Parts: sequence; C-alpha cells; structure tokens
Amino acid sequence: MNDDVRNIVLGVIATAVSGGFGWFSRTYLWRRALRRKQAFFGLPAGSDCLFVVNRQMGGKESSLHRNDAFALLEISALIKDCGANIQIVTHDTARQGFGDRAEFCVGGPTSNARTTAHLASMLPGITVTIDAERPEDRGAIEVGGETYRWRKGLEEYVVLARLAGGEGGRPVFLLSGQTAVSNQAAARYLNRHHTRLARRYGAESFCLVLKVVNSDAYGPDVTELVADVTRPARTPAAAAV
Repeated sequence: MNDDVRNIVLGVIATAVSGGFGWFSRTYLWRRALRRKQAFFGLPAGSDCLFVVNRQMGGKESSLHRNDAFALLEISALIKDCGANIQIVTHDTARQGFGDRAEFCVGGPTSNARTTAHLASMLPGITVTIDAERPEDRGAIEVGGETYRWRKGLEEYVVLARLAGGEGGRPVFLLSGQTAVSNQAAARYLNRHHTRLARRYGAESFCLVLKVVNSDAYGPDVTELVADVTRPARTPAAAAV
C-alpha cells in the first residue's frame, strides 16, 4: 500500500469515526432533553394525561372557543413529543382526583369548574372576580396584594401554574386566563419556554402571572412575564393579611 492509498484509507476511517461520534453525541443530547421534558411535564413514554377543556363564554354549553382549541393544539404537540397519550374531557365531566396522571386544565373559573376547584385547593391565595358591578372589575385576578384587571384587546392576564402533588405525584398545569386569547398565550408560552422553566423550577410547583399585550394587533404572540406569585398564591388569603 503506497502513501496515497494509505492517506485515503485513514481519511475515510477518520471521517467515519468523526461522523459516528457526532451522531452519538446528538442522540445522547436529544434523549437527555427528552427525558427532562418528560420529567417536567410528568409524561413518560406511553403514559396517559388529561386535558380539561372549558366552555365558550356566551356560547352553547358544549361549545369551545377557537383560541382555546388552538391552546389544545399547542399543548398536544408537547404531549406528542413526550410519547404520551391524551384524553380530552369537558370541565363538568372531569370528576376525578389529581396526581395519578398529568393534567392540563385550560380556562378561568368563569368557564371551567375544575379550575375553580384547583384554585380553591392548591392556590387559595388567588381570587378571581366573577360577579362585579363594574365591567372593568370582571375577571380581575388578585394575588399577593396586586390586582390584575383586563382591558379588552389591550391588556389581558393569565395564571400559568405547575402544581405538583397528589397521590401519584404527576403535575397539574393550570392555564387560567381572563380571555380565550390569554389561555392560548399561556399555552404558547409554556410551549416556548418549558426548557427554561424546567431549569429554574425542576419538579417543584410554580405560579406565574403573564400579560398579553395588545391582542387586537398581535393575538397571543406578545406575552410578558409579570410576576412569580408562587408563595402568595399558595398561602390562603386570610393568612396573608
């Protein structure tokens, strides 16, 4: 074997080794990221999860707002990535506990009875104004001494929470917005930022208030993190006074 042939063979071997190492590294990193995503969402491969949908305000009892349907699509992509299975139920038929399987609950307490139950049992420091004499107070979120009022099409707020607990330890993700657009915005925020949220909170509970800016112009795309209200949200309002 002359020098030229030897150099060619060594080059081919080096390329094969380098390519194999690169493929192994990419596969390892992809699998590690997938395991972290599955752990954060409580969705190991082949597991089941619950998606609780609300009803459209002002619509038929069984109707679903278009933006809430888009929120379902956003979250369905995450569930599919984890290799889990999804069961969709309406808020008034989800009569079961939590913790045995992961749950995604979408909609504020005015349209989702299960949200009302989750707020009362796991986030007692949050108060949502349902009946208000003044229109500007309707749907206002109070937590940690702050009141978040919505201005239609300009400022809309949503609570995004990961609630760990229950007998099985699987989390509940609560997306409780003042409008359907804010519900979708929370789903999109979760989809885009779950890696950063998992890095910061791990398997612990958290509760965030997000603001959707100028939804008339930007829809659910421009969303800002307003506050981390984990501690006051989990403290009963009477105890926080």
